[in-house]
Amino acid sequence: MENKISIAVLCSDVEPNQEQKVRFEEFLQKKYGYHIPLSWECDSKIKNGFRLNVGSDIYDWTAEGRFRRLKNDLLSIGDSKDDVIPLLKDNIKNWTPKVMAEEIGRVKTVGDSIATVTGLTNAFYGEVLLFEDGIKGMVQSLSENECGCILFDDDASVYAGGKVLRTGKIAGMPCGDAYIGRVSNALGVAIDGKGNIKADVYKPVENPAPGIIDRAPVNKPMETGILAIDSMFPIGRGQRELIIGDRQTGKSSIAIDTILNQKGKDVICIYVAIGQKASFVSSLVNTLSKNGAMEYTAVISASAGETATLQYIAPYAGCALAEYFMEHGKNVLIVYDDLSKHAVAYRTISLLLGRSPGREAYPGDVFYLHSRLLERSAHLSKEKGDGSMTALPIVETQAGDVSAYIPTNIISITDGQIFLENSLFYSGQRPAINVGLSVSRVGGNAQTKAMKKAAKSLRLDLAQYREMEIFMQFSSELDEETLKQLKYGQGLMRMLRQKQSNPLSLHAQVIMLIAAMGHCLLKVPALNVQEHLKGLVEKIETEYSSLCKSIDENGDYSEEDKELILNIANSFGE
Repeated sequence: MENKISIAVLCSDVEPNQEQKVRFEEFLQKKYGYHIPLSWECDSKIKNGFRLNVGSDIYDWTAEGRFRRLKNDLLSIGDSKDDVIPLLKDNIKNWTPKVMAEEIGRVKTVGDSIATVTGLTNAFYGEVLLFEDGIKGMVQSLSENECGCILFDDDASVYAGGKVLRTGKIAGMPCGDAYIGRVSNALGVAIDGKGNIKADVYKPVENPAPGIIDRAPVNKPMETGILAIDSMFPIGRGQRELIIGDRQTGKSSIAIDTILNQKGKDVICIYVAIGQKASFVSSLVNTLSKNGAMEYTAVISASAGETATLQYIAPYAGCALAEYFMEHGKNVLIVYDDLSKHAVAYRTISLLLGRSPGREAYPGDVFYLHSRLLERSAHLSKEKGDGSMTALPIVETQAGDVSAYIPTNIISITDGQIFLENSLFYSGQRPAINVGLSVSRVGGNAQTKAMKKAAKSLRLDLAQYREMEIFMQFSSELDEETLKQLKYGQGLMRMLRQKQSNPLSLHAQVIMLIAAMGHCLLKVPALNVQEHLKGLVEKIETEYSSLCKSIDENGDYSEEDKELILNIANSFGE
């Protein structure tokens, strides 16, 4: 009874006669089930018809409203695969005006790209709302009498008291092959100065993750070209591997090198820059272009200068684009750089919407914020097209604190993490991967046989070297065996150093591992290890190209191949 509408207002330029009033009262009685008093209000803007306002519902009997509904009916058949002319004729022939209730809300408050709207009693979470001047927003919080909305455009033209219309649609991202090689914002609008991007479909940014039945095992490698990762923390197609570390420790470099390594492997890459400097995004695009990687890469940027709402929506927009390709049977690599800034943007929005802050002032659903994004990564079954989406989320830590709120959340969602350490980075060990804290929960399942055999005991050997290195600090005299073990470990550490934008092929990684773990580097000075291994790989590529081709194509090598590589490595050292 409390929600009963007290009065209905009929608007027109001419007062209705008694017969018309009776018909309107009968309509209200039939529609709402109880008597609603009817009053008339003169509106000179309404010609040839009536507009009935009943609470938040609006019934439009004007000529303008009926033609708008005709237009919507015609547009709804535009996606048909059949000939559109007969459908148009049939639609026009059988078209009859229908009175549909329209909800029109009003802006209560606006500021910081957040608007509070009243009067939209049936709006749902995630629905797109249309403000005056074509500004779009998305419902982000719901309460009894109003809803909070984030705005995707400049809020300068949105004012208190302005009209707000429901669209009945959830926020989406235009998707299509035309996005490959282009840079767009979080709404799919081109920002690279190369003209508009033609989209094939419009996909919702929020989408349920594939079910268990629709997934296939993660058992195909997504090679990064980085020796330390491919040998010890392999990433599979459909996996979610977190890259975590302090600021300026090479997190983005690992993601960029992984993209460069996908050249010629029929993998589509998507790089989502969240809260990054525009100069960084420009430099990234230049690096990818110079190496020919933009031919298979799409970049979505919500830079630090953008509003928190665009930074919030950007990773979901990138995921929607990745899903488009995955559903078409493609293998996709998507990088979220970085999700700690994404969480901060969501916290900003939530506090502006008046939500209760929790730990570190984040809202209570911040875990769900990232889980519903990362769970969409998968390797689909053959029945679903055999496509895959591999995610490399990046998270920034403060002073190496992996136990902070956001890092622990994302560690629990992902299938492993690559931890980059400050001390290693500044000592010249790059990529500065901490072997002890890094892990891949997919492991050898996503590794080629060649890599699995070549790197069999690498992690154990490195662990032994680290322990010995610590004890070495307290000992002045070392026996020959210990010195040999230290020399071997130093060679392994030097081997794992790799220049930026220089991904290695599978055969190069296998040759280097066989040579290093076969103790062929003991006579090589530590400073010369990288140059020595580079020369060894070039020699084998030149003189034994068939061996390299066999390793790359088959992903395996024989014992005879291993002996050959060891013999060449020993003689090359001499």
